[in-house]
Amino acid sequence: MNASLSINLPWVESPFFQQELKKANLDPVLREQVRRYAEDGYLIFDPEIDMDVLDQALAQVKPLYGNDLRKQDAWQTVPSVRQIATAPKIIEILRVLYGREPIPFQTLNFPVGTQQRTHSDSIHFNSIPQRFMCGVWVALEDVRPDNGPLHYYPGSHKLPFYDLIDMGLKGSEAKTVEDVYGKTYKAYEERLEEIIQAHGLKKATLNMPKGKAIVWSSNLLHGGEKILTPGSTRHSQVTHYFFENCVYYTPLRSDATLDKLYVRKITNIATGQPVDNKYFDESLRYIQEGYAQRYALPEQVVKLGAKMPSFLIQAAKKLLRK
Repeated sequence: MNASLSINLPWVESPFFQQELKKANLDPVLREQVRRYAEDGYLIFDPEIDMDVLDQALAQVKPLYGNDLRKQDAWQTVPSVRQIATAPKIIEILRVLYGREPIPFQTLNFPVGTQQRTHSDSIHFNSIPQRFMCGVWVALEDVRPDNGPLHYYPGSHKLPFYDLIDMGLKGSEAKTVEDVYGKTYKAYEERLEEIIQAHGLKKATLNMPKGKAIVWSSNLLHGGEKILTPGSTRHSQVTHYFFENCVYYTPLRSDATLDKLYVRKITNIATGQPVDNKYFDESLRYIQEGYAQRYALPEQVVKLGAKMPSFLIQAAKKLLRK
């Protein structure tokens, strides 16, 4: 399945999706899955991962938590976590949904329900062009109403992506992680709750047996329900995926309207190799300016080649000094 040729978005989020679906050569089951994903912003499916792999991931990550309630990027040391992130069935369905090669770039393992407030992953992970990002959550044990199931708002992915500027917030001013998550992100959560109420969105919760998975669109609003049974576990793994030929950045630490992008340096979990940020097939280079932001410029500008006109060279040098 090719990405939409009419507009530079995932075809499941294209205004031409219905026309393209009619032309797509998909079997009836897969066609219905794609249609539901486009409509709802999520899809529950069987990733066909061996139960032994799930059990190994649960057991091998458990000692890594320490006092934390999550372990990021355990794939680097735990092979079973990497196996889940790169499961052939997951990669296959993401190729169909997005029309580009998926790039697993981050894993998060949880021993308990997160009880996280509602958010959109787009504020943490975004791409240029937009919406080429998704999350896949795999249950490593049964998820019940009492052990902190996921919640989500079906269809909310169709809302605009609310950047920080839309909420009256600045991202690039944050100097520390504490500034980002202690101030900016809390204000974002509060304002997003007001948006949910204004739209009258209806929340759904997900109870799911061990081994099943859910993939959600980058802009689907979701979070974690309260843990009703104290001490109960809810082991799970989330893998985040970007897609090829994009620029990858963090809106929570950016002011995109002022060309201040916190560009992410990502590694493809499947290959262990770094992935170039690309803008219309052109690789970008990173310019680090303090803790809170990174700038990205086309390579030919950064290199300041001798063949460039002198006024462009001076302009690039001036920009690099800022």
